[in-house]
Amino acid sequence: MSNPQQLRYSKEHEWLSAADDGVSTVGITSHAATALGDVVFVQLPEVGDAVTAGEPCGELESTKSVSDLYAPVSGEITEINQDVVDDPALVNSDPFEGGWLFKVKLEGEPEGLLSADEYAAFASGS
Repeated sequence: MSNPQQLRYSKEHEWLSAADDGVSTVGITSHAATALGDVVFVQLPEVGDAVTAGEPCGELESTKSVSDLYAPVSGEITEINQDVVDDPALVNSDPFEGGWLFKVKLEGEPEGLLSADEYAAFASGS
């Protein structure tokens, strides 16, 4: 699965949509979903929580391991995807659409994020 060009990516393998009224959607990349294996549990931040770019804000548990979920930007959580909490397999089956994780009201401009092509090179080790 290729990385959608309109998104931005973190080196921790999260994606971020363009801000709509200052709010962006966050998820993990298909590369991360594949590396994790079958996701069986998702712990997300709560609505109203403040998150800090580069800091852990939740966990993804798979049949292989437990991995931290990192905030790609700083801001306030405005919404979580309850569908993913109820059915964590959505992270694997549809990471860029139905498997989104949370929405965040941005605090300032995002920094240090990669374009789709930059992320693809990073993820492949190039």
